[in-house]
Amino acid sequence: MQGIDRRQFLKIAGLGGVVFASGLARAAGTYAASQDEFFFVQLSDTHWGFKGAPNPDAEGTLPKAIAAVNALDPQPDFIVFTGDLTHTTDDPAERRRRMAQFRDLISGLRTRNIRLMPGEHDAALDRGEAFKEFFGATHYSFEHKGVHFIALDNVSDPTGAIGPEQLEWLTADLAKQPREARIVVLTHRPLFPLYPQWDWATKDGEQAIAALMPHSNVTVFYGHIHQEHHFKTAHIEHHAARSLIFPQPAPGSVPKRAPVAWDPQHPYRGLGFRSVEAEPGEYKLTEHPVLKA
Repeated sequence: MQGIDRRQFLKIAGLGGVVFASGLARAAGTYAASQDEFFFVQLSDTHWGFKGAPNPDAEGTLPKAIAAVNALDPQPDFIVFTGDLTHTTDDPAERRRRMAQFRDLISGLRTRNIRLMPGEHDAALDRGEAFKEFFGATHYSFEHKGVHFIALDNVSDPTGAIGPEQLEWLTADLAKQPREARIVVLTHRPLFPLYPQWDWATKDGEQAIAALMPHSNVTVFYGHIHQEHHFKTAHIEHHAARSLIFPQPAPGSVPKRAPVAWDPQHPYRGLGFRSVEAEPGEYKLTEHPVLKA
């Protein structure tokens, strides 16, 4: 891709999806064009092991998404999966088998820097035990080119809470960051009460938001609701990602939550992944379909 920078690339890639500008507006000329710029890819809710309606290609969607990510040029700095890597099962041996299969599948990604976190399908039945065996810690933080990333676990507790111990860790982690630090939170459930009737909330999410509120540049990326969604709590922006298995209806749009039916005329509609271009002061989101029409 000689002669095309990442901004141009994402505009081109966005022809198959939607580009959404997020974050603090950047004053013209404040930063050099290449200062601390990078991009990452967010995939979510792969539900490996799911079978049946409404996705007749349940075992093919994740490989197709991996192929689509591998086709990106340039490749992302890193890739994050925001939970529900596997579909829930009461059988501990089957849970581990699905995690092993998921691990083997994502080993085919060209970008080797992969960040994982659990969803309730991965962790709620055993408090994250199997996830930790395969993938390590369920919450952690890391730095990348001037941005502080925090992965929160709001699923291993079967009540849907973050829990006091992890909230204490979050507070201590944030205390090391200046108020103007660029902070990105990665999690599975929404931290705000999007639609608690459908379990689209975090029991003690308001405490996490309160801890984040003093920081002026915070963005949250999450999954769980199987659709693109954008929301703000004061200055904190929240962006939900599409699923890679089936879409869900808009919050409260139907009496009972149920997966959106497969449309044979438009297969893979509502499924996809996201690339996030990070520049000083802003993030640019591009939504990619699993397969372009």
